[in-house]
Amino acid sequence: MKRMRRWIVCVALFAPLALWLSGCVPGDHGAQAVAPLRLDRETCLRLADQMEAHLRTGVLAQWFPACVDREHGGFRAAFTEKWKRGPDNDKFLVFQGRMTWVSAQVAMRYPELAEAYKGYARHGVRFLNETMWDREQGGLFWGLDENGKISGKFGDQKHVYGIAFGIYGAAAAYQATGDQDALDLARRTFAWLDSHAHDEKNGGYFEALARDGKPIMAPSSGRQHDGIGTLYGYKSMNSHIHVLEALTELYRAWPDKQVEARLREVFAIVRDRIAVPPGCLNLYFTPDWRPVPDHDSFGHDVETAYLLVEAAEALKEPEDAQTWKVARSLVDHALEWGWDEENGGFYDKGGAFTAAYAMDKIWWSQAEGLNALLLLHGRFGSSTDRYSKAFLKQWDFIWNHQVDHKYGEWYESVSREGRAKPGQAKGQIWKAAYHNGRTLMNVSAGLRRAAKDAPAR
Repeated sequence: MKRMRRWIVCVALFAPLALWLSGCVPGDHGAQAVAPLRLDRETCLRLADQMEAHLRTGVLAQWFPACVDREHGGFRAAFTEKWKRGPDNDKFLVFQGRMTWVSAQVAMRYPELAEAYKGYARHGVRFLNETMWDREQGGLFWGLDENGKISGKFGDQKHVYGIAFGIYGAAAAYQATGDQDALDLARRTFAWLDSHAHDEKNGGYFEALARDGKPIMAPSSGRQHDGIGTLYGYKSMNSHIHVLEALTELYRAWPDKQVEARLREVFAIVRDRIAVPPGCLNLYFTPDWRPVPDHDSFGHDVETAYLLVEAAEALKEPEDAQTWKVARSLVDHALEWGWDEENGGFYDKGGAFTAAYAMDKIWWSQAEGLNALLLLHGRFGSSTDRYSKAFLKQWDFIWNHQVDHKYGEWYESVSREGRAKPGQAKGQIWKAAYHNGRTLMNVSAGLRRAAKDAPAR
C-alpha cells in the first residue's frame, strides 16, 4: 500500500504538454488526479530511476551489443526467449531502421552511453547505405538475406513502409552524430520515394513498388497481398502513419520546404481521412482514399494519437484544436471498446461499436497505449482523471505481466489475464527495441523534468 500511495502521489501532477515535449521526442508520460496532489522530488526521481534501470538492464542490455552483426553488417533480429541467437537473421528494412533510430536516441539522451550508441547508429547507417540501398535502381530493399543478398523470401520489391523506417533511422542518426552521410542517406531516400511513389492526383503514397520504383497496382503471379498484408493496389493506414512518423523525424533534422509540404499533406490525410468518428482508424483505402471496411486496431489508434501530436509539434502547431480533438477521440474510443478495465491493458482488435474480439495483449500496443494515455493526461489531466487511472493500471499490467523479469525484455504477447506462452522469441524482424524503448526513454526523462519543479518531501 505504501508503494502504491507513492505511485499515486508521483503521477498525480505532471506539467502541461509543453513540459513533456520540450527537449525530447514527444510522448513523455505522466498521470494525474482531479484533486491537486503534491509531487515530491524524491518520489519522482525514484520512479525515474526505476524506469531507466529497466530500460538499461531489461531492454538495451539485452539487445546491445548482441544484435550488432559485425560479420554481415546491420543488426541481428532473431533471439530466443532466453536471448540465444535465433536461426533467422534476414536483414529486414523495418528492423534495421528501427534499431538505428533506437541507437541514435540513446546516444542523444544518455551522455555516458553516447560513444557506444553513436557507434551502433553509424553501424546501422553504414548497412542501410552500403547494403540495403539498391545501387542499380535506387531506393531501399524491403528485405535481404543474412548476407545482404536478394532472396526468394523478400524478392526484390520495395515498400513505402520499410522506406519510411530507413528515413526515420537515418534522420535520427544525423541528429545524434552530425554525420553528413546519415543526412545524405535520409535526403536521397526521401527524394527516391517522393519521385516514384507519391500520388500526385490523390495525395499520399502508393505502397508496394517494383524494384525500379513503379507502383504495383494489382495482384499478379498468384500473390494477392504485399509485405504488410495489404491487397496490391490499395493504400493503408499502417503505412501512412509511419510515413508521417518518418517525415516528422526528417523535418526535425532537415527543415526542407518539400519535406514540410509532404509532412503537412500526410498529416492531413491521417487526421482527416484515415481517422474517423467516433475515434477509429480505417485500415485500408482505394487509391482515391475511399475506405474499405475492416476491423479496428486499438494499438494503432493510440499510437496514431501520439504521432499526430508529435507531427503538429514539429510543424509548430502544438495547440491545434482539431489535432487534439482527433487524438483524444482515438484514445477515448480505445478506452471505451478496447480497454481491459479489470486487468489493465489494451486488447488487439475489435469493431467500431462492438467489444473487442481479439483479446490478447501485444507488447507494442501496451507501450503505445502508455505513451498515448500520458500524452492525453498532459493535455487534459486538470479536468479528468480518466487517463491517469488508466495509465496506472496500464503500467501495473506491463510491469507484472508483459515484462519478462527473468530473461529480460517484454513478452511479445500475453493473454487477457497476463499469461505468457513459454518459448516466445524475444526478437524477430518485427520485434525490435523500438516501441518499448521509446516509451521507457520518454517516461524516465519526463519524471526527471517533473522533479525539477516538484516540492521536496
